[in-house]
Amino acid sequence: MVWLLGFASFANDVSSEAIFPLLPLYLAELGGGVGLLGLIEGSADAVSSGVKVLAGRWSDRGPRRLLVVGGYGLPALARAGIAAALAPWHVLLARLTDRVGKGIRSGPRDALLADAVAEESAGRAFGVQRSLDHLGAAVGPLVASGLLLALAALPQERALRATFAVAAALGLVAPALVLLGLRPGGSSTSTATATGKRNANADAADRPLSGAFWRYLACAAIFALANSSDAFLLRKAHDVGYTAAQVPLLWFGHHLVKALAGAPGGALSDRLPRAWVVAGGWVAYGLAYLGFSAANARWQVAALFGFYALYHGLAEAAERALVADAADRGARGRAYGWYHGVTGAVALPASVLTGWLWSTRGAGEALATSGALALLAAGVLTLSAWGGRLGRAA
Repeated sequence: MVWLLGFASFANDVSSEAIFPLLPLYLAELGGGVGLLGLIEGSADAVSSGVKVLAGRWSDRGPRRLLVVGGYGLPALARAGIAAALAPWHVLLARLTDRVGKGIRSGPRDALLADAVAEESAGRAFGVQRSLDHLGAAVGPLVASGLLLALAALPQERALRATFAVAAALGLVAPALVLLGLRPGGSSTSTATATGKRNANADAADRPLSGAFWRYLACAAIFALANSSDAFLLRKAHDVGYTAAQVPLLWFGHHLVKALAGAPGGALSDRLPRAWVVAGGWVAYGLAYLGFSAANARWQVAALFGFYALYHGLAEAAERALVADAADRGARGRAYGWYHGVTGAVALPASVLTGWLWSTRGAGEALATSGALALLAAGVLTLSAWGGRLGRAA
């Protein structure tokens, strides 16, 4: 199941990341500015937040497999809408639909993955899934660059639309993989065992989530306020001189580093206290954003994209495994729903704040603010985990 869900993430991210690094340029073609970019990206994540909470709750009592299939299928349709957009608000609607799909699948998928492995291997399992996800995100920009080069004779807007249409078609592979490859009922070995698991899960689903989980969620919310859309970093790359065809290649290199670092980072969190690994990743994020705030040359931005990938390698798998550590098996869908929902809800003020600061005070102050908030979150998590359940989780 780990590899199946990993390859589904790979296919979905090939589709998604063939589009995402080009959105700032596409919005500019349609007449949208940086402030609108922040509104679109923040709103897209925030709208999906309520869906994430509900989908997580449903998945503890219903068919997680079908929620994951629908959560991958809906974004593929939304990306076709981006290709057909005639105004910036059309892109907003399409991105909202895309993120609703993410909200539907995120909690159920992570709960399926957490339940499929032993607790002491959760970090490695999530690391494999995140590595394949990032590998797809690395391939996506290559696909986009290849298509743009092949369509170089067309006006830029038409070339972008054609690229997005191909990406939308590729996105249909992910729901097909889950639908055909994951058996209804998961990996139960017998009817009696399956019945016992369902009864135990139903009991856990009615119990309150632990205090350790809520403390971790509070720390994650502080970090989410720092974690504004990566579209701002792509805009920074454009501002220092990267062209429309070069930006996807820069994004490819960033995701390649993330793909290489994801599995080792997840495995590291199986050996060390996960909270320390997460805090280390958040520190890397903060330092990277402080670097971006001062960068003014192409080589500096390229180096910072590589360093920024260390956050993802260290923290992403450990963040998800830490949720599993702090929640009972039958309540993990609800826990992941709250985790993805709250961090997604904070994405709106995070991206709107960054967009507003960028427009009124400049890119340097906007990115430095995100960096400072990330370092604050790392400090709070370290103090919260000291001597408690989060600090012992590994």
